[in-house]
Amino acid sequence: MDVRIKRVYVPMTESAFYILLCLREPQHGYGISQKIRELTRGEVIIGAGTMYGTLSRMEKDGLIVFVREEDKRKLYQMTDLGAEVLGLELRRIDRLYANSRGETFNG
Repeated sequence: MDVRIKRVYVPMTESAFYILLCLREPQHGYGISQKIRELTRGEVIIGAGTMYGTLSRMEKDGLIVFVREEDKRKLYQMTDLGAEVLGLELRRIDRLYANSRGETFNG
C-alpha cells in the first residue's frame, strides 16, 4: 500500500469509514446514506457534499471503482485497496476497543 494512502485514510473519519463499509457491495450515494442511517440508527447522517466529495476522492485514490449506472445513479464498489484500508481501520478500532477495556490487543 502506498504510504500516502495510509497517511490520508488511517485513521479514517467516521463518514469515510461508513461510506467505505457500505461499498463492500455495489451502491449509489443515496443508498449509502440510507444504509448508514440504518446501521447507526440515525446517529450518523452524511450530507450530499460530504458523500460525493468522499466518493470522488476515494475513486481518485483507487479505494472504490465506478461499477455501472442504474436509473441515472452511479454505483460504486470497494476495490482490493479499499478492502485493505478498511481492514487497517477495523484493526485500529479493535485495538482501541480492547485497550479501553484494559485488554491487550492481539490482532
